[in-house]
Amino acid sequence: MMAQYLRIKAEHPDTLVFYRMGDFYELFFDDARKAHRLLDITLTTRGQSNGEPVVMAGVPVHSVEGYLARLIKLGESVAVAEQVGDVATAKGPVERKVVRVVTPGTVTDSELLNDRADTLLLAISRQRASFGLAWLGLASGQLGLAECGERELGSWLARLNPAEILIDRDEQPLAVRQCRAARTMRPGWQFDAGLGLRKLCEQLRVISLNGFNAQDLGAAHAAAAALLSYAEHTQGRALSHVTTLTVERGSELLELPPATHRNLELTETLRGESSPTLLSLLDACRTGMGSRALRHWLTHPLRERSVAHARHDAIAILHSAGFEPLREALRGISDVERITSRVALRQVRPRELAGLRFTLANLPALRQVAPGGTALLDRCLEDLTPDPQVGELLLRSIAEEPAVLLRDGGVIATGFDADLDELRAIGQNCDAFLIDLENRERARTGIANLRVQFNKVHGFYIEVTASGLDKVPADYQRRQTLKNAERFITPELKTFEDKALSAQDRALAREKWLFEQVLDQLQAYLRPLAALGRALATLDALAALAERARTLGWCRPEFVNHPCLDIEAGRHPVVEARLGETGGGDFIANDCRLDARTRLLIITGPNMGGKSTFMRQVALIALMAAMGSYVPARQCRIGPMDAIHTRIGAADDLANAQSTFMLEMTEAAQIIHGATDQSLVLMDEIGRGTSTFDGLALAAAIATHLHDRNKAFTLFATHYFELTEFPRQHERALNLHVSAAESGDDIVFLHAIEHGPASRSYGVQVARLAGMPPALVRQARATLEALETQSRAGDLQVDLFAPPPAPVAVAQSEVDEALAAIDPDTLTPREALDALYRLKKLQTS
Repeated sequence: MMAQYLRIKAEHPDTLVFYRMGDFYELFFDDARKAHRLLDITLTTRGQSNGEPVVMAGVPVHSVEGYLARLIKLGESVAVAEQVGDVATAKGPVERKVVRVVTPGTVTDSELLNDRADTLLLAISRQRASFGLAWLGLASGQLGLAECGERELGSWLARLNPAEILIDRDEQPLAVRQCRAARTMRPGWQFDAGLGLRKLCEQLRVISLNGFNAQDLGAAHAAAAALLSYAEHTQGRALSHVTTLTVERGSELLELPPATHRNLELTETLRGESSPTLLSLLDACRTGMGSRALRHWLTHPLRERSVAHARHDAIAILHSAGFEPLREALRGISDVERITSRVALRQVRPRELAGLRFTLANLPALRQVAPGGTALLDRCLEDLTPDPQVGELLLRSIAEEPAVLLRDGGVIATGFDADLDELRAIGQNCDAFLIDLENRERARTGIANLRVQFNKVHGFYIEVTASGLDKVPADYQRRQTLKNAERFITPELKTFEDKALSAQDRALAREKWLFEQVLDQLQAYLRPLAALGRALATLDALAALAERARTLGWCRPEFVNHPCLDIEAGRHPVVEARLGETGGGDFIANDCRLDARTRLLIITGPNMGGKSTFMRQVALIALMAAMGSYVPARQCRIGPMDAIHTRIGAADDLANAQSTFMLEMTEAAQIIHGATDQSLVLMDEIGRGTSTFDGLALAAAIATHLHDRNKAFTLFATHYFELTEFPRQHERALNLHVSAAESGDDIVFLHAIEHGPASRSYGVQVARLAGMPPALVRQARATLEALETQSRAGDLQVDLFAPPPAPVAVAQSEVDEALAAIDPDTLTPREALDALYRLKKLQTS
């Protein structure tokens, strides 16, 4: 047995091997130690190998999916070796074979997948300065190709968010090292462009890729060679459900660099949580298919506006026709996309086929409430009519409530196969035969408490308690001795046992064979079923966007052909929703107008005033319009746009030897090199990571470059008040500020964007609100006044560490300041009395 295990392990040296032994999957040697560490399962030993005990650990077969899910989340891969030989006839160890290899990018089991996100396997190949990308969603059957330069690679990784990356072990670009996906090293010879082209043509059953506009993508073909070979190896079969190819080109997509994904919190918060994000707000879908489609629309917006315009048209129809009946009809619809893929991979479970049957049966009712009237909706309606023979086959073949697993039996419907019905009838007649035999044996032997029973371990038997053993006939053969009873078998019962158990085994074998026959017949319907899944996903995503727009009061954006980003009464969708949930008040809407005459906005104002919120909401509104959603504004007009770049917040990347300021400058440099006159750029507090003069100089130079050379639409938030002079020398720049009102030592944030520069930053007041000690705040205020006074006088040599100056003149303002310096909650009685005398002296002098 160990020789068999070692042979299998040699074929999967870098993979944990789950080796089936009865009711457990066992792991041995280093695999066992690793599983013990990752899964916290018990280590044990058994026998010896080379004089050392064999270390082993195991997990129960019935709960294996939970352990696999945990390992997959940790980035591990598992080869599952099943018993494929006949236990009854085997001489020596039962033959075992790896039936599947589960890796982070190739999982297809529903228990291991996130219903609302695609799990993608990505291969990357480099040819000179070009990177080829090929990705595959095994659970959905989507296959895609793209090529990009090294600068765009990070954007593609953020957009695709792969679960696993296949990479040449000699090629490790920085963007891949920074990606959180599991990395699987493959030998360089597997990335062969010629082999990839042949495999793609064979997979798609075409003689060339000209029809997909992909014939010239040599680097992507090389990536596809490694991708398809790896996927076929892990599944142990051809990928018959992969029948379409999507070719994406960076020049056709709105560029969203990794920093933009992170700073705008599109699918994850800055803390790595799934909510609250823009996706979590948009995703009101009824099915996992719709959620995955919506995520793809959000992360793959197109520059060309026809697709987004078609979605806007569909949402408008859903508004007028009513979307609630459609959303209600989608409730309970099965995940047709993933069920279709598992049918193709022959991994589908009986209850998934029952769910597919339910969905097909409910399509007529769904079609009645799904409106048409646009090209997109009409195309969806056409795909909601698959061949009726699919539903008929499932209705005839699959039981109304099938067992969870095929091995449990009870999957094939009664009446589908006469031989199966006959074998089942034998088992169903067991009870009647046993009752009749029990009555006859009681009458023949005179043993009143004689019982005829069955269990899976000992089969059929006659049980007699100790009080009746003296009446046992001679033809009773002892089978088992218990503490207070004996169990026997008779020739008649033995004959029936052989027949009944044989019938059960033969019925289960017949059922498995019939189930495979059903899967064979379903292979002919994979294409229409895949189209049905896409149509259901599209309708669900559109209905969710229609519901969000109606519930949250969003408007339809207007696309124009001239440079323009004109937003009237725009709101940040996620912040507004959170305010509604927490009762935090109404969101203050603001306008934003950028055009050929105004391309850069200098935004000043206090911390916590809302500068970053305003900037982010502008970017989110532009992105939502591009994906085909309505937007949170009273009115919105948007011209051509090719990218959204962001530089927001302070962080470091110590793992890659980048300080906070270095990371800030790196991201700014990427924007400077990548932004065009059709890009939207958000710059928040650039230059704050170094000295005042250095930072101010850099901020001014960056603003000038964006204005004069990139000519991008730019929102430039800063605390450098010197930059408010920028619009005087740059005709396409404008000052805005976030308003605030000061009342004594308190500050009220109004969150309204107004024209002109801010008067001050109110940093000391914000520090007081944050809970800084009063003495510290007083010193900071005094130092700030000294700095401002001496700055106006041209002398910046101020003692930052001097205590606050004593009052030298008596005035009402000094009385106010003395009152402000008193903290009643911290004064002793003597200190309070002294303070009172000081105030009286100031007042009377």
